[in-house]
Amino acid sequence: MLVLGTKYSRGCFVSFHNRLDAALINTIPFNDFEPHLKGSHNTLAPLYGAATIGHKNGYTRTRKYQIWAYEPEVIQNKDYLSQHQKEASEMKRTSTKGQNNLTASDITQAVPSAERVDILLDGGYGWVVVICVAIINIHTWGAYSVFLAHYLDTDTFHGATGLEFAFIGGLSIGMCQAVAPICTVTTRLWGTRCTLLIGIILQTAALLGASWSTRIWHLFLSQGLCFGFGMGFQYNATAAIIPQWFAKKRSFATSLGSAGSGLGGLIYCLAAGSIIQSMGPGWAFRILAIVSAAANTVCAILLRDRNKEIGTTQIAFDWSLLRRWEYCLTVAWGIFSIISYIVLLFSLPAYARSIGLTAQQGSIVGAMLNFAQAIGRPIIGLSSDKFGRLNVALAGSFLPAIFIFAIWIPAKSYGLLIFSSLILGLTIGTFWTTVAPVNAEVVGLEHLSSALSIFWPLLIIPTVFAEPIALELRKSTGNIYIYAQIFTGFMFIGATLCMWFVRVWKKEQLQNQKSQPEIRSDIDVLESQNNRNRTESRWAWTKL
Repeated sequence: MLVLGTKYSRGCFVSFHNRLDAALINTIPFNDFEPHLKGSHNTLAPLYGAATIGHKNGYTRTRKYQIWAYEPEVIQNKDYLSQHQKEASEMKRTSTKGQNNLTASDITQAVPSAERVDILLDGGYGWVVVICVAIINIHTWGAYSVFLAHYLDTDTFHGATGLEFAFIGGLSIGMCQAVAPICTVTTRLWGTRCTLLIGIILQTAALLGASWSTRIWHLFLSQGLCFGFGMGFQYNATAAIIPQWFAKKRSFATSLGSAGSGLGGLIYCLAAGSIIQSMGPGWAFRILAIVSAAANTVCAILLRDRNKEIGTTQIAFDWSLLRRWEYCLTVAWGIFSIISYIVLLFSLPAYARSIGLTAQQGSIVGAMLNFAQAIGRPIIGLSSDKFGRLNVALAGSFLPAIFIFAIWIPAKSYGLLIFSSLILGLTIGTFWTTVAPVNAEVVGLEHLSSALSIFWPLLIIPTVFAEPIALELRKSTGNIYIYAQIFTGFMFIGATLCMWFVRVWKKEQLQNQKSQPEIRSDIDVLESQNNRNRTESRWAWTKL
């Protein structure tokens, strides 16, 4: 059986054998070959694949096309056939070495890097990856807000101020982002698993060190710096893995992974609060160290990335991205979002105490915020896949601003504060759910790791100073958190404006692509016909 190409160009077909043992080893322009055919085209057997049709601004646009397999008997011009059969035989000897099955890895390695097709599975082992990432997030984004409320209410560290404790919380998240470029380098040199193990060791050492801290500077080094480094190695190593396994369900899968931080906040807030009351903060840290080390080590063993298959560019600082204004707007969106998120996460339990609630009620308020995040993030992910990632990121930045001014500021009772925690928790996780998919929309999947390695360090200063700013905005009497609440609301409004302009850019780009003549090439990937309908819509960029 001789497999012919499309009518557009000879191109560079990937050489392989399909399940019918028909070798896709040469491409012949359809228009050139059509006069040499006899009979009806009904005798042709279609093979289906996804062909790359051009690269622009980091995007790889693809379409579904057919390749036709011709029996030699339907060809009239035997000389024309003989010429291409000779070429085919030569290519066959150097192509797949007799392999009858083709994997996604075989295809992506056979195609030149500039024309490489990302074969996204939308499931399979990807769901194991999602579970592992969720568990890692559960055991990294812990319950510092509970420890913060405990430190503010007691004299555990004599002479320490609330501002110093606020800096510790911000410092841990800031250091998490600071190590992003280092994680990119270690992932390239040693792989994802080794990077995760480094993070697990640092996090365990930090929690154990915090359990024996007797001075405030001990806590700065352990809970602030070391814990932030450990959390950063784990978070940054896993942030770009889930999008590698999914296309149509990318946002939903990413949201399930990020929902682990909300679920972890819920579990840790309740568990740590109870342990602190019964055994003290020291044993709370030690128990969290043992549990997190065991769980995250198992996940590090099971986790797999697809960096080689998709040709990920592991460049720590790709400064050319900063020359793209749409990427700079995405960074600004992240800055506004992270400031407002941290203020809410760390301030709600303390705000509960400021209106006369007990420490236990404050812990429950924080737990409800995290519980709502665990529920809201998968909903945000599903909505992103259905309505578009940029659209949902825009809505998820605007709605919290409305809820802050309409619900949180007027909340002066326990019941109303619980309600505001739930309604805010459903939406404030939008940033963590959409940050990787939004960056992938802006720079392309192959540049995602490089984009995130710049994105996170640029958020260090806002992260470190977010909660201290909120504490400094407190009044001495009356509604002491009113200025901090207004500040948080306007930060969400700033994030909304930035994402609006990113959406405008994306819309213009799609319109420009539609107005350009379509460029088609002949890099085809064999795929089961059972998956044909699902794959045909996979590559369509119809949502913003």
